[in-house]
Amino acid sequence: MPMAISPERPRTGVTRFTGGKLVRGNRLVEEDLWVSSVTGKILHSQQVFYEHHIVPDEVVDLKGKILCPGFIDVQFNGAFGFDFSTIPESGDMSTYQKGLNRLNRHLVRTGVTSYLPTLPSQQPEVYHSALPYLGPSGLARNPLSGSESLGAHCEGPFISPSKNGIHSPEVLQSAPNGFQDFEACYGVDNLPYLGSGLRSPISMITAAPEIAGVSAAIPQIAQRGIKFSIGHTEATFEEATEAIHAGATMITHLFNAMRPLHHRNPGPFGTLGKAAGTHRPYFGIISDGIHLHPTTVKIAWNAYPEGFILVTDAMKTVGLPDGIYDWTNGDRWVKKGPLLTREGTDKIAGSSATLIECVSNFWTWSHATIPQVIGAVTTTPAEMLGVQGVKGTLEAEGDADLLVLDAREDSNGLRELKIEQVYKFGMLVHDEGRKDFGL
Repeated sequence: MPMAISPERPRTGVTRFTGGKLVRGNRLVEEDLWVSSVTGKILHSQQVFYEHHIVPDEVVDLKGKILCPGFIDVQFNGAFGFDFSTIPESGDMSTYQKGLNRLNRHLVRTGVTSYLPTLPSQQPEVYHSALPYLGPSGLARNPLSGSESLGAHCEGPFISPSKNGIHSPEVLQSAPNGFQDFEACYGVDNLPYLGSGLRSPISMITAAPEIAGVSAAIPQIAQRGIKFSIGHTEATFEEATEAIHAGATMITHLFNAMRPLHHRNPGPFGTLGKAAGTHRPYFGIISDGIHLHPTTVKIAWNAYPEGFILVTDAMKTVGLPDGIYDWTNGDRWVKKGPLLTREGTDKIAGSSATLIECVSNFWTWSHATIPQVIGAVTTTPAEMLGVQGVKGTLEAEGDADLLVLDAREDSNGLRELKIEQVYKFGMLVHDEGRKDFGL
C-alpha cells in the first residue's frame, strides 16, 4: 500500500546561517543569523525560532567562513565599460539606463551591494541628464537588480584649478552667488528642501571650501540632507576647520588632490586631530597601492580609525583590458594593469581596483583586525551617510545585504579576503563556487 504524501510545508522565505563567524562591531562571534528574502531584512533570531517557531526554508552551513554586511563604496565613477558621466550622444537615456542596469548586476559580484554613483566635474547639462537616474534605488528592493544606489556623489565642478587631478579645467566653476550657483549647476529640482517631501538624488557633494562662494553654500547643502565633503582643494587647516564648523562632514580621498601635510600648517589632514568645538570628519582612503603609500594609509588609520572609509575611486576601466579609453570633455585615459593615467601626463586618473582588493591591501598593510577592516567598508560609511541600522549592519531590522568571505594569509604575510557568496535583500545573487550562477 503506498504511503500517504503529506502536504508540502509552506515556504517562509527564511534562511538561517550557521557554523560561521559573524562580524558584530569589533568582534567575530560564533552565532546564527536569520534573514527573510520576503522582507529583505535581518530577523530577530530569538523571536523567529522560540516565539514564532518558524522553520527556515534553507540552512546555510558557513563552514567557519566569515559573514559580514555588504560593502558600501562612496566614491565610484563606473566600471565594466560604463561611466556615470557619459551621456549617450543620441540623447537616448534608455541606453544609459540599460548600461546602468548591467553595471549593477556586475558590481554586486564584487561584494559592493550599495554605492554612491560619482560624477566628476562636468558641464551642467551632464548633471541635469544623469542625476535623475542615479538617486537612491532602494525603494524598489529588487535583489535581481544587483547593487543599489544610495544617491549620487557630485565631485566638482566647484574645486581648485590647481588641485583638479584629471578633472577638465574647462568645466570648473566658482560660486560667487553661493548656493544659487550649485542649483544652476546641478539643477534646482535636484536640490529640494529637506521638508519638501521630495528626496534629492544627490547624497554627497565634494567641493573646495576656499573657492569663492563655496563655504557660504555649505549650510544650505547640509540643510537638504546632503553630505558636504572637502576635496580637490588648496584649503588650509583653518579653512578646512571653518568648513567643518559650517557643516562639512567628510574629506574626499584624503591626501590626494589637496594641500599636503606641513608641520606648520597640516592642511585638511589636520582636522583629523581633536580640535575644540568641532567634530572630526570622516575621510576616504584609496588603498589600491598606487594612490597612497602603505605607510600613509597606516598613518591615516592611526590618526582617526573611527572616520576611516575605504573607497575605490574606480573608473569604467575596471574589468577591461589595457589600452587607451575615451572619457568626457575630450580627455582620454591610458590603462596599464592597475595604473590609470590621463593620456600625455603622469596624473593618476582614478582607480582600476575593486573594493575587495582595497580591503585586502589594507588588511595586509595595517595591524587592524578583520572586523575593523570590514568596518571601513560597512559600518563607517553607513554612519557617514546616516543609514546606520539599515546598511552596513548585521543587527535585526537591517537590510539583509550579506557577504560570505574566506580569510587567507600566506607565509609572506600577504593577507586576502575572498568573496564566496553575495546576498542582496536576503537572496543569493552570486556564488563564486558556481560559475553558472549569478545575475
